[in-house]
Amino acid sequence: MIKHTDKKPTPPIPTFKSTDFLTQHIQNTLAFYHPKCIDPQGGFHQNFTHQGNIYQPKDKHLVSSCRFIFNYAMAVIELNQQDYLKIVQHGVDFLETVHKDPKTGAYAWQLSDNNATDHTNHCYGLAFVLLSHSLAFKAGIEACRGKIEQTWQQLEQYYWDEKYGLYRDEWNGDFTQLSDYRGQNANMHMCEAMLTAYEVTTDKKYLDRAYLLAHNITVRQAKLSHGLIWEHYSADWQVDWDYNKDDPTNLYRPWGYQPGHHTEWAKLLCILHRHRAEPWMLERAEQLFNAALDTCWDNTQGGIFYGFSPEKTICDHDKYFWVQAESLAAAALLATATHKEHYWHWYQKIWQYAWRHMIDHQHGAWYFILDQHNNHYNDIKSPAGGKTDYHTMGACYEVIKALQLQEVSS
Repeated sequence: MIKHTDKKPTPPIPTFKSTDFLTQHIQNTLAFYHPKCIDPQGGFHQNFTHQGNIYQPKDKHLVSSCRFIFNYAMAVIELNQQDYLKIVQHGVDFLETVHKDPKTGAYAWQLSDNNATDHTNHCYGLAFVLLSHSLAFKAGIEACRGKIEQTWQQLEQYYWDEKYGLYRDEWNGDFTQLSDYRGQNANMHMCEAMLTAYEVTTDKKYLDRAYLLAHNITVRQAKLSHGLIWEHYSADWQVDWDYNKDDPTNLYRPWGYQPGHHTEWAKLLCILHRHRAEPWMLERAEQLFNAALDTCWDNTQGGIFYGFSPEKTICDHDKYFWVQAESLAAAALLATATHKEHYWHWYQKIWQYAWRHMIDHQHGAWYFILDQHNNHYNDIKSPAGGKTDYHTMGACYEVIKALQLQEVSS
């Protein structure tokens, strides 16, 4: 176990509700990756140590390829970093010419030396393709508008299940074999992508789909699992309580309730509420957020645990960066939507924990994972497929937007 023995002293606590602070934090976080993440051979380097050294430079993952497009597109859109537009184009070109198979239209899940090593077609991955094309279009890449529609059509053809009103999860490389597995995670990120696609195109079909996904997961499916959101289901969308029970730390499909996904859904429900306000959205957002924090906040060491069992015991005591980031964003959005000070309390509390333990004040960006006692397992800060700090910068952008909307309405 690696302890915090050589880190830079924690700076004084800033004003976490300040848009200036949030903007500066985004810039500081992106600076950890820029420009060394840009691979002149195409796409982005995706594996970084705590110090910012690149390891396994030839390995690339679809999720990280898309999330780097998100990072740079958002900097163009929100920070007016117009010189980053060419980097967005660089990322889109790699996505469309290297990840994408021109014969099937599918995007390779993993690459090594620009050759596909895993052709599996994950709905989760396509959610990030849709998200990245949407933001690249908003940033100024006009050709990506057509890519948004193409992605929608691929989703309709292979993934959409009209009977259940949710997306299927996984096909093999040539779309000839469909897995029986169904999961909420892909549908959650698809809801996020649909909301973004709606915001940049104003095409109502994306908002309609986001609404349907949100209701079917957070209301209908949650009724099958004690009002909370279980991760795994059978082909007919019945709860699979045992899936990955022996693999609770699986990166994309962990066993147990995920507090981070409960708060992430709370955030998405608040965003959906802006566009089509219905009372159930904020009601469910509050219930999901409060259940997650009441169960998984570590009252001894601080931070939010990774997973809890159906009996509400902690099944994974680790502290992941994205759980803290999504939760503070959800807290801010709930605070501005409900006007309840309770959520600003949580916002401050989660930020204070992250500021002390999760953020690398010496080298930049957030640490990937800490154990129960807030120590490191290794020197890996950003592994391919697992982290580009899209969650952390995205959380800051969402808080800034919520604060700005609150100011306009007050």
